[in-house]
Amino acid sequence: MYALPPLGKQAERLIELGVHSLAGITDAQLHDAVTDATDDSLLVLSGVDPSALAPMLASSGKRGFVVSDMPDVDRFTPIESLTIPASPAYLVHGPRRGDEMENWSPDEALPAILAAGRTPLTLLEGMHWLLQVPEVLERGHCFMTIGSRLRKPNGTLDTRTPAVWISNGTGRDGKDNRNAPKVGWCWAGNRHTWLGFASAAHRT
Repeated sequence: MYALPPLGKQAERLIELGVHSLAGITDAQLHDAVTDATDDSLLVLSGVDPSALAPMLASSGKRGFVVSDMPDVDRFTPIESLTIPASPAYLVHGPRRGDEMENWSPDEALPAILAAGRTPLTLLEGMHWLLQVPEVLERGHCFMTIGSRLRKPNGTLDTRTPAVWISNGTGRDGKDNRNAPKVGWCWAGNRHTWLGFASAAHRT
């Protein structure tokens, strides 16, 4: 639905924003990492906190933010069923926003995504996607990133599931954040008409 820039341009975008420094790699190392890779895939830098990326997101001239009741956003990590490449840079192939699952709950969507042979995006991956293609986030058509969850000390999953959508500027968001990209959460059993479920074909 939305074409990704060539990997070289994606690398330049991350360097321009300083994401490579947050990931602890040099611009030369990042360019080397994509030299022999194929295009039409999303470049993701691991080891970066979502809270640091949020202000880099942009929509309608507004900068992104994390909701005030998600101070632990950086503790949401990939779910156990995902295999994330053990490298500072990796590729996510064939990302989709998952509009066809709008008004599904996370509990309903995850089994369907896995049964289709796809993998849910993590919050970090979804935010990297928006850094490269901001227009993926549309009012009324945003997405959840249920590849990331928070595990409690007792081993059970926190019932919050992360998502990115466009703020209405109401409540604790504040009117100044109207139309800004919003990193927030929804309950695992709840449905929302404006949230699909981002997924990918695979990672390398």
